[in-house]
Amino acid sequence: MLAGPAALHLLLPAPPPHRLHLAFALPQHPAPPLHARAACSRRARRRAPPQRHGVSRASAAVAEEASSSGPAKFSVRIPVGDREILVETGHIGRQASASVMVTDGETVLYCSVCLSDTPNDPSDFFPLSVHYQERLSAAGRTSGGFFKREGKAKDHEVLVCRLIDRPLRPTMPNGFYYETQILSWVFSYDGIHSPDCLAITAAGIAVALSEIPNKQTIAGVRIGLINGQFVINPTTEQMENSELDLMMAGTDSAILMIEGYCDFLTEEKLLEAVEAGQVAIREICKAIDVLVQNCGKKKMVDAINFPPPELYRHVEDISGDELVKALQIKGKIPRRKALSALEDKVITILSEQGYVSKDSSLGVTESLDDIVEDEDEDEVIVDGEVDEGDVHIKPVSRKPPRQLFAEVDVKLVFKEVSSKYLRRRIVEGGKRSDGRSPWELRPINSQCGLLPRAHGSALFTRGETQSLAVVTLGGYQMAQRIDNLVDTEDSKSFYLQYSFPPSCVGEVGRIGAPSRREIGHGMLAERALEPILPPEEDFPYTIRVESTITESNGSSSMASVCGGCLALQDAGVPIKFPVAGIAMGLVLDTQEFGGDGSPLILSDITGAEDASGDMDLKVAGNESGITAFQMDIKVVGITLPVMEQALLQARDGRKHILNEMSKSSPPPSKALSRHAPLIHVMKVKPNKVNLIIGSGGKTIKSIIEETGVDAIDTGDDGMVKITARDLSSLEKSKTIIANLTMVPKVGEIYRNCEIKSIAPYGAFVEIAPGREGLCHISELSSGWLAKAEDAFKVGDRIDVKLIEVGSSF
Repeated sequence: MLAGPAALHLLLPAPPPHRLHLAFALPQHPAPPLHARAACSRRARRRAPPQRHGVSRASAAVAEEASSSGPAKFSVRIPVGDREILVETGHIGRQASASVMVTDGETVLYCSVCLSDTPNDPSDFFPLSVHYQERLSAAGRTSGGFFKREGKAKDHEVLVCRLIDRPLRPTMPNGFYYETQILSWVFSYDGIHSPDCLAITAAGIAVALSEIPNKQTIAGVRIGLINGQFVINPTTEQMENSELDLMMAGTDSAILMIEGYCDFLTEEKLLEAVEAGQVAIREICKAIDVLVQNCGKKKMVDAINFPPPELYRHVEDISGDELVKALQIKGKIPRRKALSALEDKVITILSEQGYVSKDSSLGVTESLDDIVEDEDEDEVIVDGEVDEGDVHIKPVSRKPPRQLFAEVDVKLVFKEVSSKYLRRRIVEGGKRSDGRSPWELRPINSQCGLLPRAHGSALFTRGETQSLAVVTLGGYQMAQRIDNLVDTEDSKSFYLQYSFPPSCVGEVGRIGAPSRREIGHGMLAERALEPILPPEEDFPYTIRVESTITESNGSSSMASVCGGCLALQDAGVPIKFPVAGIAMGLVLDTQEFGGDGSPLILSDITGAEDASGDMDLKVAGNESGITAFQMDIKVVGITLPVMEQALLQARDGRKHILNEMSKSSPPPSKALSRHAPLIHVMKVKPNKVNLIIGSGGKTIKSIIEETGVDAIDTGDDGMVKITARDLSSLEKSKTIIANLTMVPKVGEIYRNCEIKSIAPYGAFVEIAPGREGLCHISELSSGWLAKAEDAFKVGDRIDVKLIEVGSSF
């Protein structure tokens, strides 16, 4: 199997003669000076893409022809939890840089990785895009709408894309600018084995097999807590009884990403779950490495391109003192403007004017022998005789050359230098940009009831981060419908929508559909608040929370948790406990910046500390436990002891935030708004539900039209929800439905009943809508009547007592 690539290499055609001719002709040109050659070499690396390693385009056709009888197929079975997953490669998607098929039970996922042919311009953000799609055909379904083809990504698919992207990005090398695209499709789904955790592992395998010079192999697993035991990649049925839903990704030695939700789980229990997941990931990574050794492509190490090393020193020489002053500005906007102005200055000097380094400008002189060329070495000058032409020649100072650098390189280096100075200020000085200590939180202020017509509202402010949370209550028709892979229409009666407009950071930008970041942050805040909601039977409302970020300087998703909790209370939702959220940061290697080498944990990080730090850990809950958490690492992993320290410090921070939230002024009303709808729930016998609906829905529509209620929702279990804007309409509909579904009992008295028709033997009286009984002529009067019309006529109302129930009831 290993001889294949070697054989292909031997079949490569020899270079054409004209290439040899050019190669011999190149030395005829005069060689440029050493510094010029270095600059030319760097420009060449910018303009011309380096040749890929492994099978070149010239040998690709040979490889395809040689394998036309049947593609080479590599497969490996990897133990994961109580079962194995099958990984196959080499037989599908052979024109991609790498592709794999991963199978778990009857769930099959395909993942491919491709690179662009030429590198992008250098930037500080790796050009990686991820697409994940769950094909409805995987579950034997098709779309129920007009369009039968899958289109825009669903929120769930967007969240899985983020789960794939976040652990892969830290493993990508700096200086690698080839655009990379990861595509994942679920082609088969058995309803038992979830594809989302497989997608992370499949992407990690595909990247490891490709030419991408990633630092380490990654894998992902889901951890559940069922009956006190941690289960790796539990089935969908097992997850219904799980106390924990933890998605985790990492390498064989460290953790890269965690995200999960639980019901007030303790920090100690969460760490145990992460440890169990780390063991499983380690075994998967070892198996992947064996597969890569057998069929992986050679890495494009030569394609990694860094800025010139001397540029770092030049940027520090130019901006050092001013950078220290700019980082001490407490306000985010003034600090950003100062840094932007300083960056422009550095770019102008290094990219336009040219820069003479301090070492090069120390007055280098040339001697007379270097300047004056001795035309006639044998010429003898008589004492006192001097050539007039030599009188004006003196030793002169040679000006060192000015160095020019690419603007994109200067920008990259300036950002790295700024990050370095910020870290040094925190570690050495013990103070952050806003003057806080590493464990200190920003000032907190909150107020409720700002919006008079909203059902509940709260404004939560923490430093320069601010969330305006609004709660809207409604009936079942307001629920969020979800189209899943399985053949069911699911819905959510609680959802949180997060908005991050460009104005919250003082910028101009696009406004439109929610971004992937907004969807991810909204889901994190939603799952953090979900455990505190009352059961549906106690509070039968659909709850919508909107969090609009009006200011942002870090940790806006956790501000949404705090603001959302206050808004829920202001709307009169009887929550179980208040919760709060906090974001934690990290400087991992403090020794480089004057520390003792131990990691430094930062509480309540700002945007700059998030961008320049090594970790972004968001934790929500109360002092007793955690409801939601999310961690992203920007270095190649952290260890469990570091994570433990961060979680414990986050718990102290949550206690402080909850205490500040309790001081909200004005406080939450904790009562239903007079503008909120009224919902009444009543239970009828399941076989009576059709009486409420009527033929083609005629009865229920007539009740809504007659009473003026907003909606009447019925369930197969006999549960009926009436949503109304006022009490009178609610009471009318309750009475009609009660009469429709009542079971007549002997001895009950029914008052003000209308006579619908009269017969020779008595009158038919309506005791309830659609429910009539016969009142015999002998019961219509105490005396003798010849006919019923002598006592009553149609339309009269009388009180009656039920004395007998016939079989028709």
